[in-house]
Parts: sequence; C-alpha cells; structure tokens
Amino acid sequence: MDSASSQQSIIALDSWLQSPAGAYVRAYEQRCLDELTADIFGYNALQIGLPQIDALAASRMPNKWRSATRTSSAEQLALSVDARQIAVALDFAELPFASHSLDLVVMPHVLEFAAEPHQVLREVERVLIPEGQLIICGFNPASLWGARQATGRLMHRPYLPEAGEFISMPRMKDWLKLLNLGVSRSHVGCYAPPCRSAKWLQRFAFLEDAGQRGWPYFGAVYIVHAIKRVKGGTIIGSAWSRRSAGAPKAVPATNRE
Repeated sequence: MDSASSQQSIIALDSWLQSPAGAYVRAYEQRCLDELTADIFGYNALQIGLPQIDALAASRMPNKWRSATRTSSAEQLALSVDARQIAVALDFAELPFASHSLDLVVMPHVLEFAAEPHQVLREVERVLIPEGQLIICGFNPASLWGARQATGRLMHRPYLPEAGEFISMPRMKDWLKLLNLGVSRSHVGCYAPPCRSAKWLQRFAFLEDAGQRGWPYFGAVYIVHAIKRVKGGTIIGSAWSRRSAGAPKAVPATNRE
C-alpha cells in the first residue's frame, strides 16, 4: 500500500466509524482500553491515530498526546481533547519524539492502514523506554467480518474500508517478537455478524458472552498488549577497582631450629 492509498484508507475508516458497526467497535474498544490503561503508570503516553476513540481517557499519566495524520481535519484533531492532552499531526513512520522517551503508546487500527507497518512498529519500539508498553487494536481476518470483507472485495461491496490489509493476531505477535516486544495480554471481541443496522447488531448482543466461551479467537476485533523487553542487565553501584600487580619483591625467610 502506497502513501496515497494509506491516506485514503484512513479517511474511509473515519467515515465508517460513524456507522452503526463503527459505533459498535468503538464502544467495545473504549471499554477494553480504559481497563488496560488505568493500571499502566509512567509520565508520557501517546495515542497514534483514530481520534474518534479517546484511548488515554483512563490513563493517569501527566503528559498525554493524541496524534492523527497530517491530512486530518482540525475537527478530527480536536475530538475529546482535554487540558492534559495535546493534539498533534504527524507522520506515523517518523515520530517526532526522542528515543526512549515514552512510557505508553496506543495504536488503534493504524498498522492495517499504514503504508509501511513495519517502519511504524520500529519507530514505536525506538521511542518506548525499556519496559515501556504498547497496545494495538486491529481487525481480525479470522472472523465473520473477515470472511465478509473477503467476499465483499470480490463483489466490489466491501463491509470495511477496502484498502485495509488486515493482520492476523498470530502474525502481529511474530512482528512484535522480532522487535523484543513481548505480548503480555490479548483480548478478542465483537462477535456479532457483520450487520449494517444498529437494530440487528443489538439483536446479536448475546453472542458476546457465547463467543468468549465457545470461539474466543474469532471475534471481529483484537487488542494486543505488549511490553518492550531489553536483554542484559545494568550493575548498580560503583564499579570494581582493578589494581595493577606490582613488581615481584623478594621476601626474606629464616629457618627455624
């Protein structure tokens, strides 16, 4: 996916999120993100993309940033921004933050619509401190929604934005492992069929509990929580002093009678 297609896909996702199905996804992800971020402590947190969701609403960190693409409108950037959150427009593949400066990064539906998803992940790994945490939201291709999207592309009637390249959760975990980002927890949800009306989505609400028990890996949306692991350790305290060996000296010895 090139940069132009990526920008068009993000714009298409913005409009899709206003639909009943989009509201259904936003409500589920908001609940999960509030639960996850409430117990993550630190000083600096960044949300990348999807300003329709306030992923840092429950975070207690003093410094929080919410970012969107440079083509996002001022209205999108200003969504739900309070006094402690700063909205910025940036290039996701070149984050304007120093290395090892962020405690938490949240990326809701960024990688599947990014022109260079691997580069975005590398940038996130760069700006995270050791033991920093990353939360990723994505659409699950191994779901009813994924099957509906695949058939919809053949008929030129996609259910989700057409240009998105959805990444499976096992594949996402492999990408994170290569960057020393160990997966701590994962959540899967939104088990309702791909309906377009709020009425039918509400009728299938009973599938949420049934899906968690019967087919927990086939929800439409997954959330992965990873921690940046740094190999090796650091010695705390003064370093050992090494004294150079002196020149050999003769030691007098006497015999006892």
